Amino acid sequence: MSANSADRGATGVEVVDPSEGMPPTNIHDPTYFHKVVDCQYACPAHTPVPDYIRLIAQERYTDAYMLNWDSNVFPGILGRTCDRPCEPACRRVRTEEKPVAICRLKRVAADHKGDISAYMPHVPTEKNGKRVALLGAGPASLAVARDLLPFGYEVHLFEKDPAGGGMMRTQIPSFRLPADVLEEEVDQILDMGVQTHFNHEVTSMKSMLDKNFDAYFIGTGAPRGRDLDLPGRDSVDAHVSIGIDWLASVAFGHTTSISGKVIVMGGGNTAMDCCRTALRLGAESVHVVVRSAFEVMKASDWEKEDAQSEGIPIINNRPPKEFVHEDGKLKGIVFECVTPVKGDDGRLRYEPSGEDDVFMDCDHVLMAIGQENHCPWIERDIGIEFDKWDCPVLDEVTFQSTNEKIFFGGDSAFGPENIIWASAHAHQAAISMHLFMSGKDLKADRPPEGVNLISQKMGVHEWSYDSEHDPAQRYLVPHADKKTALSNIKVEVELGFDRALGLKEAQRCLNCDVQTVFEEKLCIECDACVDICPMDCITFTANAPEEQLRTQLTAPAEDLEQDLYVSKTLPTNRVMVKDEDVCLHCGLCAERCPTNAWDMQKSVLHIPMLGSYAQ
Repeated sequence: MSANSADRGATGVEVVDPSEGMPPTNIHDPTYFHKVVDCQYACPAHTPVPDYIRLIAQERYTDAYMLNWDSNVFPGILGRTCDRPCEPACRRVRTEEKPVAICRLKRVAADHKGDISAYMPHVPTEKNGKRVALLGAGPASLAVARDLLPFGYEVHLFEKDPAGGGMMRTQIPSFRLPADVLEEEVDQILDMGVQTHFNHEVTSMKSMLDKNFDAYFIGTGAPRGRDLDLPGRDSVDAHVSIGIDWLASVAFGHTTSISGKVIVMGGGNTAMDCCRTALRLGAESVHVVVRSAFEVMKASDWEKEDAQSEGIPIINNRPPKEFVHEDGKLKGIVFECVTPVKGDDGRLRYEPSGEDDVFMDCDHVLMAIGQENHCPWIERDIGIEFDKWDCPVLDEVTFQSTNEKIFFGGDSAFGPENIIWASAHAHQAAISMHLFMSGKDLKADRPPEGVNLISQKMGVHEWSYDSEHDPAQRYLVPHADKKTALSNIKVEVELGFDRALGLKEAQRCLNCDVQTVFEEKLCIECDACVDICPMDCITFTANAPEEQLRTQLTAPAEDLEQDLYVSKTLPTNRVMVKDEDVCLHCGLCAERCPTNAWDMQKSVLHIPMLGSYAQ
């Protein structure tokens, strides 16, 4: 790279010809270090994971809980039921096989917190004159209520069931989510001043619009379970239950037992809940039969492991062909045998294996093959457009429908997801509703994300966080005695970490939000940081286009999803390049640097939300 190939623009920022090299990294762009904190970036609600784990390590459980409550709203619930998108992203898998138990540490904060009443947001008794209707009392609607109430909105919640919680109450068995945990976190929001209308099923959106609320939020979930149109299906209706409906019946005590041989059809988390529930309600035997391969089942790995540990077989590559019955009495199901074959596009397709069809006898079938939006109560002449999947046409930033007064979130927005997605949707919808009712532009006036960098230096070679790498393997979560758990549906299977185990697991966190920040003007290019780096992730080299630069580092940077940290041009016409993919944030570069060109700075990401306890 020639000395003249880089110069200073009008703003003083170095400008680099992309054909000759990469431009310097703008570390003040909120998205840059957000991506580096992989767990927080993967979390839909952007929970500041390393921050709350450090609080647990300091035994500040209440603070850790409230930091969670600020972003994901349901720490105790999610600490037991979250789909954990943060964990596969955890940087720990670069050093050990298993990620930090982020989800279960969230539960540690919830289980050991103190009185949080002093931290709850103030809700004014004098309202601002605007009325909001929330349809459905699931996690999305509850989170919207939590965000809007501190701004003086009069919030009305309409729910067909006799209590709040939505799918958290009706679809998650009590052996995974105890009733007292659910009630506590639901009531925390309802007690903020929500005007509840339980046992109130909305049968017409048009009639709701006639009530003249200033804004509406639809968080009714994906309430219809899918069925199969196969030969014999119509004749065995009395022996087939739709999974989510059956789980709801169990949750409200309408179903207390199931007998005989049970087949659960489907490979998602609902199927895992169905099979484990059936086992506890007295089924003679339970089998899960899935049309797909085991490794591509939609159920989380730990959900499959829990089912198998309880002795429930999962039979894969078996698409159903026919229900066999005798005078309306279900005898069993015929399944085809297929083999998964990976195509040129990398996707699996299923071809006949050549084996004979398999007959499995059963007395009852629980159908858990997916869910879909079901909105017959929303008239099609009130300005809401729907797509071919019967999902509302929404602005993906604002969650506003084509009727400007109506917003969606949770499963009713883009189809079935996990609770954490409902929280994320709710925060953005609440901002949009607040802007809408304030007469502002939903995009132009939307508050921006921000980032702050705070040095963690306390003295010579001392940091305000524990930077030592703990090589410990992931700690196992204690479980209840299997015999006891299988005999009582209300016995929680996972006991959670106690304080001692929680502390040990918290020490496995690599503090990815404490960033290595480089100051070019202080660097003397002595390469001391290169020598001491345990991961060979720092290189001083000539600049080049990204594709080439990635190959000329000390250790080639092959993960294109992770950015390169590129400095401005140094006096030798080289640049410092750090591969963010493999950095452990251990701070050795900053400790070794004789000129303090490297510093460890905590990146604090601000994700705009309404009504949090911090406001």
